[in-house]
Amino acid sequence: MGFILVDKQGHQSQRMVVFGAIFLLTTLLILYSSNSGNQLYGAVGVGNYHYVSKNTDLRRWATRDAYVPVYGNKTLLLRCSQCALVTSSSHMLGSGVGPEIDRSECVIRMNDAPISGFEKDVGNRTTLRVVAHSSVFRVVRRPTEFLNLSTDMSVIFWGPPTKIGREAKGTLFRLIQRVSATYRNVSFYTITPSKMKKFDSLFQRETGRDREKSRSWLSTGWFTMVIAIELCDNIKVYGMVPPNYCGRRQSKRMPYHYYKPRGPDECAMYMQNEKGRRGNHHRFITEKQVFSRWAKLFNITFSIPTW
Repeated sequence: MGFILVDKQGHQSQRMVVFGAIFLLTTLLILYSSNSGNQLYGAVGVGNYHYVSKNTDLRRWATRDAYVPVYGNKTLLLRCSQCALVTSSSHMLGSGVGPEIDRSECVIRMNDAPISGFEKDVGNRTTLRVVAHSSVFRVVRRPTEFLNLSTDMSVIFWGPPTKIGREAKGTLFRLIQRVSATYRNVSFYTITPSKMKKFDSLFQRETGRDREKSRSWLSTGWFTMVIAIELCDNIKVYGMVPPNYCGRRQSKRMPYHYYKPRGPDECAMYMQNEKGRRGNHHRFITEKQVFSRWAKLFNITFSIPTW
């Protein structure tokens, strides 16, 4: 009986050792997975942003043939000493900087951010508007707001070549063609497929992360900032918050867009996209970290708020 008891105790000890090893291995795997996910895109301001130390000379990186005319044979020749880059942030509301913006040599806007009714805060001039493929319909549905206000305005459309590329000949490209032929006072351009790839490679170079593998969608802000650096000697950005802004306690809710007061909260949008791991997301905060670094290299200043 004694031998049998010892044998059972031995089996129990072995089982306990095996169960302990399995538990330890499982715990390590969970921790590893968690850390891997956090390394993808973590919380704001925790120092997990990486970039290649060699700077990219974006002005030399730029090529005019990267922006092809939708209609005719125009060439994007825009060059400005001082640019105002006006974001769509609700921080613009009540700022009263509209007249200051209009005094800038060139004014750059994004997507379908309107002017009418907001002139006091965002100005009423537009030199260049950068429009994502997802915003094309909203822009062309309101031509009096976006296409008839200036005689020397340019519009650059960006998006997957399968949607806006000349070779695609899809519904979206045909719509852009019709609009371009109708509004001759505006110069319309699309970004070439090779240039789109360069925007992706720039993101990887500046962040150390592959855009597709990290499930990232570049934002219109990313495209607009790069284009502004290509075209402008000095840039003043209006309404963009610093990278660590949403890590602070906020005194009040700020809508994501100044023209949608009931839209989503700005910081909720930023944090949700930055931390998202399922599906593709904009990495707004990571992009702002890059912009902060570029500010020192390309004469960029930030206002409303100042940082």
